[in-house]
Amino acid sequence: MDERLRQFAKRMRREPTAAEAALWRRLRGARLLGFKFKRQQPLGSYIVDFVCFEQKLVIEVDGGQHDGEGDAPRTQWLEGQGFRVLRFWNDEVATRENDVLESIIAALRAYPSPQPLSRKGRGALNANG
Repeated sequence: MDERLRQFAKRMRREPTAAEAALWRRLRGARLLGFKFKRQQPLGSYIVDFVCFEQKLVIEVDGGQHDGEGDAPRTQWLEGQGFRVLRFWNDEVATRENDVLESIIAALRAYPSPQPLSRKGRGALNANG
């Protein structure tokens, strides 16, 4: 991974926007349905605001510097890697946090987590084998 990208992500974690900080309080520590999220995570040549690797779900919280066309290549790349991308505006998080959380919950529930294989499914030998 590019060291400059990693350092920039660390700085972004230390200096979140108000909307990112508010949403992180709801996502951190597996607080939302038990799913683990990471914030300001480098993926490829991008840094995503939040990602749940288990569900391959990326959440972006955008301010005025973002536009749909400028973010299109980024979204296309992430989707090409198998991620689903949810985008919210800063003011949505600030004024309609519950609606934002409902959208995230719906996305998490849309793709149930795979269940772990049984011991038998992992190829463990039985008592006779």
